[in-house]
Amino acid sequence: MLFKQMKYFVSVIEKNSFTEAAEELFVSQSAISQQIRSLEEELGVELLHRQHRKFFVTPAGDYYYREAKRLLADIDAVIVETKRIGEDSETQLNLGYLRVYSGQELHQAIAEFSETYPEVSINIINGTHEELYQELLQNTVDVILSDQRRAFSTEYINYELIQPQVYIETSIRNPLSKEEKVEIAELKNIPCILVASSEQQKLEETFYRNTLGFNGTFLFADSLEEARLMVIGNRGFLPIEIAGMLTEPPISIKRLPLLKSGEPLIRKYCAFWKKERTNYYMEEFANFLHKFFN
Repeated sequence: MLFKQMKYFVSVIEKNSFTEAAEELFVSQSAISQQIRSLEEELGVELLHRQHRKFFVTPAGDYYYREAKRLLADIDAVIVETKRIGEDSETQLNLGYLRVYSGQELHQAIAEFSETYPEVSINIINGTHEELYQELLQNTVDVILSDQRRAFSTEYINYELIQPQVYIETSIRNPLSKEEKVEIAELKNIPCILVASSEQQKLEETFYRNTLGFNGTFLFADSLEEARLMVIGNRGFLPIEIAGMLTEPPISIKRLPLLKSGEPLIRKYCAFWKKERTNYYMEEFANFLHKFFN
């Protein structure tokens, strides 16, 4: 079965005419008729029921038309992407990840992706959720590893990776460190330490206060390392998600599961990218991330 036969058949159906289809495809009407006859003989079913100078699409023909049109669109996309990859002497993949994320999955995904696709140059940045979202909007990153804070948008690919539970890290000098778990209401008198740039502090505080329910005061650090040093100094607690293989905290820090109204507080981690900018490498990298997270 030839793709050319599919293309001829789809054109005849959409033009509702052998003559107009022939003109569109720059072939003779007899050539189209012959190819569709050959197609029907190969399939062993009638796709077009002919009556005098008219034809009607059979149920089998209607099904074949819909599936052939879908396959032809997929083939066109493959051709375009193949040409793009072949014409690029070096392809870049720009990645972003949350500044508070410290698991090994991202490292493993980058290592395996680079080994599989050595022709791709990878650039990496980190930031808060809002900073990464702005990078996506401005097309300065291709794919981000981030938490979900908004309703999923149809303008983006929202590739869910994992639903981690939220924990807190607190100093072993804090009385809470003697507990096995902690309710979010018990934290109202203890400062919450967040990792955020000065420009993003207000947005991060608003999300943690209004959406997650942290009602105390807030302190800020520029990096996860700085935040943990503040925890060790017993200046507050650090909320953190166990997304994958997160390394254990230092011995001077206790990690406790966080509950809200008796239930574990759960978040979502996803790979996000713009649907209109989707390409093969973005999808492949997201698949590597999913593999290591799961």
